[in-house]
Amino acid sequence: MRIIQGLTTLIEVIEKQLTNILMYDKKREEDILNESIIIALERLNVCLEAGNPGPQRKYWFKDGKAIFDIFHTDQYALFLYLLSNTIYKQFNETSLATRIYVLNKMFHSIDVYFEVELPRIFGFGHPLGTILGRATYSDYFGVGQRCTVGNNNGIYPNLSEHVTMLAGSTIIGKSIIGTNCIISSNTYIKDQDVPDNTIVFGNTPNLIFKENNLTFCRDKWRLKK
Repeated sequence: MRIIQGLTTLIEVIEKQLTNILMYDKKREEDILNESIIIALERLNVCLEAGNPGPQRKYWFKDGKAIFDIFHTDQYALFLYLLSNTIYKQFNETSLATRIYVLNKMFHSIDVYFEVELPRIFGFGHPLGTILGRATYSDYFGVGQRCTVGNNNGIYPNLSEHVTMLAGSTIIGKSIIGTNCIISSNTYIKDQDVPDNTIVFGNTPNLIFKENNLTFCRDKWRLKK
């Protein structure tokens, strides 16, 4: 993966954003931040190399290699989540992880707390207004704008591989979403399961299931298990 602005600039940008907005303590936090950035970039590379976003490909690949542009906001939102999650998991540093999470929320209007475990391979598509709670997520998860994954009475959903949430869709509570499923725009799922290979429409308890004969969920990813 090639960083368009370069690694040094990426580090400088993040340090300035933290310093100017959220009280970065360079003396105490520099080593943790720098090590976490390297790890987060490795995780980001897996996501970008796996992605095949069709017409958007020109923004993600050049000469067959994944590229990371700080000013491509979908990519930067994905990276900031990975960075906050890495700081938390690798160093148990909740203060710095929180501030990176806050940066992501401020810049991209996405709420993904650093303790939330997104899968190894996932993607954001214009994720403004999206909230992803502490559900169980699987590889090849894709999410757009105004989406919500949350709990009902403390119980969170379980999402299988190749699940795509389109704009305004919601999954909450005791719901198991099967593999290769498209949650259509403005669909509301609460405490209800969705079978494999399904396009789902409507609102619980009156969901409409249609067989997913499309290859949409799988074709947007280059890497397969």
